[in-house]
Amino acid sequence: MVILNDLDLRQLEAFSAVISAGSVTAAAKALSRSQPVVSRQIQELEQSLGYSLFIRNGPRIHPSEEALQLYQYVQKALLSLKQVRLRATEISHQQHPPLSIAATPALAAGLLPQALAALDLQNKVQIFSDSAEQTAHAVITGSADLGLCSLPLEHHALELHWIGQSNCVVALPETDPLVCESQLRLSQLAGRQFIVPWSPQRLRGRYEKALKKVKGTLSETIETNSSANILGCVRAGLGVAILEPVTAWGIPMAGVAIRPLAENIPYFFGVITPQGRKISAPVQGLIEALAVAAAQLLPAFERLSSGEHQRVMKLINQD
Repeated sequence: MVILNDLDLRQLEAFSAVISAGSVTAAAKALSRSQPVVSRQIQELEQSLGYSLFIRNGPRIHPSEEALQLYQYVQKALLSLKQVRLRATEISHQQHPPLSIAATPALAAGLLPQALAALDLQNKVQIFSDSAEQTAHAVITGSADLGLCSLPLEHHALELHWIGQSNCVVALPETDPLVCESQLRLSQLAGRQFIVPWSPQRLRGRYEKALKKVKGTLSETIETNSSANILGCVRAGLGVAILEPVTAWGIPMAGVAIRPLAENIPYFFGVITPQGRKISAPVQGLIEALAVAAAQLLPAFERLSSGEHQRVMKLINQD
């Protein structure tokens, strides 16, 4: 059985570097260690864990399935330790602590930069982009000072400041005949090839229900977990997409036309901080700047109070 004392930090650094760099030689160079030292540290880690981390084929090595599963946790642990080192240095030099922000990819790229540009921040900013679940987890655990995340956001360890609402849109290739329309109805998309979000539990499930109401079919050609990927596939002519509005308006892509939907399929997101933590002036400023940026970016944007969460979730579940 592995115990905490068996997991040496330098061994974990060597393990992470080999996977990132692709070879022991490259990892040794990145860590400023000799190749034999890195090889020995990997072997010692394998002995501590009780299973092989790499499949060896002569001079080539490939990570095992167990290594790939372990890697994501090691990366997070090493990143946390790096934050500890940085914070300790900042405290000793009385520097402004970094402003750590977790956000889903759409909100991190489409909305957050505009809000940050409106602020005169003295703090260094760290942006971590991940799934909605991981974004909420980063705020719950306190590793992020602020989070931007799609609903639901009713965890007891979260402080929800406000909810944003804006309607979903249609993304089309610029050469599509429907581009001449100022807005589109779902019935006009019936039978088309769709590029769709991966998870049916969030936005995709809602517009699938809306399509069924107009007797439309969803013939998906590609599934992806990234709105930017959806836009890229639409530009290549692989299909059309019903898309959340933040990426559509916040990261416009040449070759892709965005049109409003006649039907109301709202997209909801929230601004969150850790429950019980004192909100610093930079975080408070960003909370308000995000609302201003959203109002400027998103057509018919509505800012709802945190008390609206239960009503909004009831609305979503009834769709």
